[in-house]
Amino acid sequence: MLRMDRREFGSIVVAAAALLFVAGANAQARVDELGEKLVDDFINNVITLQGRFEQSLVDAEGTVIDRTSGMLEIERPTKFRWSYTEPYEQWLIADGVNIWSYDLDLEQVTVKPQADALANTPALLLSGSEEALEQFDFGDTTVEEVTTWVQLRPKNTESGFNRVELGFIDSQLKRMVFFDNLEQRTFVALYDVTVNEPIDAGQFEFVVPENVDLVGTPASAAPEAP
Repeated sequence: MLRMDRREFGSIVVAAAALLFVAGANAQARVDELGEKLVDDFINNVITLQGRFEQSLVDAEGTVIDRTSGMLEIERPTKFRWSYTEPYEQWLIADGVNIWSYDLDLEQVTVKPQADALANTPALLLSGSEEALEQFDFGDTTVEEVTTWVQLRPKNTESGFNRVELGFIDSQLKRMVFFDNLEQRTFVALYDVTVNEPIDAGQFEFVVPENVDLVGTPASAAPEAP
C-alpha cells in the first residue's frame, strides 16, 4: 500500500482549499452580477410602480418601535407618493421639484427642495433615473429562499443612512431594508405591486390646504427651454 506523507497530504489540502475558494468567489461574482442586473432593470425599465406597503422600524436592540402601512406610488423620473394610512394619516409627495410632507392630524405641511432632500438617500433609488446609481456602491448580493437581496451603500453617508438592501422576488422589487447611522432598521414589504400602469397625475401634485401651518419654502420649477 502506498503511503502519503504529511507534506503530500498538506499540499492536497491546500490545493483543495484553493479550488473551493476560487469556486466560491466565482459563484459569488455570478450572484453579485445577478443582483446588479436586477437593480439596473428596476431603475431603467420600471417607469411606474404602485402597491400596498407595510413598514416597521426596529431599534438597535431588535425591538419594533413603530409600525405603519399605506400605499406607494412611483412615476419616474422624480415623482413618488407615500400615503400612510395606519396608525395615522400622512402624505409624503415628491412632485419633481419639492418634497411635501403633510401630517393631517397635526395640520402641518413641511416642504423641502427635492434635489437637496433626496441626495444620497434610498428614496433616490425609487424615484430617480439611471444617474441615481452613481451615488451608491454595490455590496454583496445574497439569496435567501425565494428572495434575492442586493446591498447598496451611499457614497456619502451624511444623509443618515449607511446602506440599503433591496429584496427581489421573481425579479420584482418586494422588500426593502434601510439601515441608518444609529443602527436602526426600517423594513418595508410591498404587496399587490403593479408596474408600468398609468397613474393619475394628480397623485403627485400638492396644494397646501387652508388653515394649516407651512414649514419651509418651496423651490420654484425651472423655466422650460424655449
